[in-house]
Amino acid sequence: MSSTLVARSLVNRNIASAVVGKSLRPLAVQVRKSHSDAAYVPGGPIYKGTVNDPTTFPPPSRIHGSYHWAFERLLSAALVPMTAATFVTSGTNYPLLDGILGISLIVHSHIGFDCVLADYLHKRKFPVLGPASSWALRAATVGALVGVYQFNTNDIGLTELIAKVWTA
Repeated sequence: MSSTLVARSLVNRNIASAVVGKSLRPLAVQVRKSHSDAAYVPGGPIYKGTVNDPTTFPPPSRIHGSYHWAFERLLSAALVPMTAATFVTSGTNYPLLDGILGISLIVHSHIGFDCVLADYLHKRKFPVLGPASSWALRAATVGALVGVYQFNTNDIGLTELIAKVWTA
């Protein structure tokens, strides 16, 4: 029994020393071997500029970034007085204000859901589900816009409906 334990321990030591000897080589040797196409530069890679140099920002674009963000904030801020104004004045007296409120709420919701889809169902990670969800959101937004238009022109309107539900 003791002879088998000694034999096992000797075999395990030989295997462990062989594995440890290979895995504890200096990292620079391993890096140089794994990246043979890049030349080794003593002291690391050379970067232009210093750490304190400012980063370059992309120019403003109407589609990406700054204008889009400003429109979202303006729409969100405009919904507060617009909602108050439509409920102070009756929707039947000012149908244009009722229609603007309905369109603004739908556009605000569309932008919010679009940001959720862009964050959680990005098309690089979900190549089928991401674009399908975006198109489903666009179709639902168009359907909601048509519904609000029909409801405001052929029925009592959005603010009258909310007032009736509120007092019911």
